[in-house]
Amino acid sequence: MDSSSIELPGSEIEDVTIDGGTVRVRFSRARIVKTMTGSVERTRWWQRGDLVMEHATVDGEVPDTPAVCAGGDVYDNVYTYRDMVPVPLETRGRTGCSLRFEGTDCRLDVSAGETRLEMEDVPRYIEHIRPG
Repeated sequence: MDSSSIELPGSEIEDVTIDGGTVRVRFSRARIVKTMTGSVERTRWWQRGDLVMEHATVDGEVPDTPAVCAGGDVYDNVYTYRDMVPVPLETRGRTGCSLRFEGTDCRLDVSAGETRLEMEDVPRYIEHIRPG
């Protein structure tokens, strides 16, 4: 089975907006790693898109943007995705994120009732990732 995921470290965040109970993390360049079944090589791509969290509350301050993500966790009920987000993602229940940013101690901590990815256009190729 082919799989894709956003690699949080190094992904560029254009903006974080809060509108009522909706928190939107806008990726100007989300770094996507694609793995093909039966291949030891992987490929890296970039794509614009949003991590959207509904029925959400933010703990603390929203970081200054634009920023580069240094990593973090995305929560999907009993699952925690460390330093990555599966593509596609659409989940309900106990969801949210805790993201870190390069050059600052600021974190974005969000608890939500629904989380989804809204990707735009098509991914653009960056490079092959060869093992070893």
